[in-house]
Amino acid sequence: MPLIVVTGFPTSGKSTRAKQLHDYLSERIKATTAGGATPKYRLHLISDQSLSISRTVYDLSALPAHTRSANASEKDARAAIYGAVKRVLSDKDIVILDGLNYIKGWRYQLHCEAKAMRTPSCILQIGCSKEKSREVNEARLGKELASAQDERKSGNDINEAEGAYEPANWENLVFRYEEPNPMTRWDSPLFTLIWEDGEEQTRQVFDSLWEAVAGEARKVIRPNQATIQRGRSGDGDYLYVLDRETQDIVKRILEQQNDEGGGEVRIPRGGGQAGDDLVVELPGSKKVGLPQLQRLRRSFMGLNRGGIGLEGIGNMGPSRIRESFAGYLNDNFEKDG
Repeated sequence: MPLIVVTGFPTSGKSTRAKQLHDYLSERIKATTAGGATPKYRLHLISDQSLSISRTVYDLSALPAHTRSANASEKDARAAIYGAVKRVLSDKDIVILDGLNYIKGWRYQLHCEAKAMRTPSCILQIGCSKEKSREVNEARLGKELASAQDERKSGNDINEAEGAYEPANWENLVFRYEEPNPMTRWDSPLFTLIWEDGEEQTRQVFDSLWEAVAGEARKVIRPNQATIQRGRSGDGDYLYVLDRETQDIVKRILEQQNDEGGGEVRIPRGGGQAGDDLVVELPGSKKVGLPQLQRLRRSFMGLNRGGIGLEGIGNMGPSRIRESFAGYLNDNFEKDG
């Protein structure tokens, strides 16, 4: 099931919206589950707070200017978040990732992970003006400075989920924020909630989000061919089969050709295919040597490496490779003849 990435300015209301989305999805999952049955989906809310990641990891003010691009603490925090997402992401799990998620390269990495798991992903952007976000942060800073210790003892809501950023850190994070772009595949589909949106508008956005990523009309996600790990079948993987079959034909030609050159060499089709043997017509002018055959073999393999991934549908299996290589040799020997 999908990965929902929540993004926005710091102190723009992301955690509040993520909790609202969590409550909404819990209701939808419960509504789609028959009485007494096991829920169809599992729901997870992952955030800096759930992983005990302090907001100070994003603070670059204490670092020298030449080391800020390699902020180790922030990289370690993202690695912890990525690991937590990867552990629970599957076709049976809905994952809400609440956090800054302000780097487009980071959102792309999450998109690729979801695609590799054959599950959709989407972005929920929390829209809030810089002035309003700054006002919220300053209010929290003042509240913490005034009575942080007393409020923590009394159990009030001053915690990491609603904590404040240092002013310099907040300004830096806003400056570094990269807006989601719905024209890119890793930032789409993109849903937006703004600070002023009420319950009705929020419900509509959540309904659209559900239909896009978990409804019946959701897109079928297929991973890229390059990311699919191919197991070795009985015949072996494609490049192995290509090398094996061409090498066998070269060996048969060297064994069967006569000393004067010319004639023909009969090659079994292989792969359990019935029918007449393949015939390679050798040039009559001279005997074919190993260097020439190996050169032709390497050339043929270079032309046919693009068949990776086609072996499963049968058009580039062992018998087809042998037939193609025999025809390739005949064409070249005819030119030499």
